[in-house]
Amino acid sequence: MLLPPLTEGRLLRRYKRFLADVELTDGRVVTAHTANTGSMQQCAVPGSRVLLSQSDNPKRKLAWSWELVEINGSWVDINTHRANRVVEEGLRTDQVGGLQGFTVRPEYPYAESRIDFMLQKDEQRVLVEVKNVTLCCQPTVACFPDVVTLRGQKHLRDLMAAVQEGWRAVIFFLVRRGEAQSFTPADDVDAEYGRLLRQAAECGVEVFAYRTLATPQQVVLDREVEVVL
Repeated sequence: MLLPPLTEGRLLRRYKRFLADVELTDGRVVTAHTANTGSMQQCAVPGSRVLLSQSDNPKRKLAWSWELVEINGSWVDINTHRANRVVEEGLRTDQVGGLQGFTVRPEYPYAESRIDFMLQKDEQRVLVEVKNVTLCCQPTVACFPDVVTLRGQKHLRDLMAAVQEGWRAVIFFLVRRGEAQSFTPADDVDAEYGRLLRQAAECGVEVFAYRTLATPQQVVLDREVEVVL
């Protein structure tokens, strides 16, 4: 998907979860909204090169939004609100192996949750839950989560229940790190999530991991990466 025009700066600090102070290349210091509720380990490092977007909406409290950060020579999309849109674009354009030719319905109510997508083709129905991955636990190994996630644990339980009810279910890890060659659960961060992910895979939940390619102009699906459980 295409990105709005972006402005370069250097990260000074990220604080209060949703705020970041950035020094622009012209010397101005601005406060940017940060659309990411995770710990942002490895992403919120002071001094990092970042890209911001600017809104002219007078109703916004902050005109600037933090969009990308450079890590190890690659741009990383830190805006979690964009993750589902990137995956939806990939699904609608048949870029995801094994999920081609389906109609796509976002935000599908299931149990007491809203699963990110419900796909349908003839009598086949698939639930797809997306997780945004920005952490590497080894130099070329991406991992999730970057903080204990009770919500993520619940989603895995929901997908396991769906499989028991006859659904096809997919947990889709959207890997934002350009150096990543594989994906694994971050057991050191949330051991229960790792346990549930392995249990879900054994129960028939399919585990997908796709890397994105981010540039200052766009963010798109790049390629599938190996899942190591």
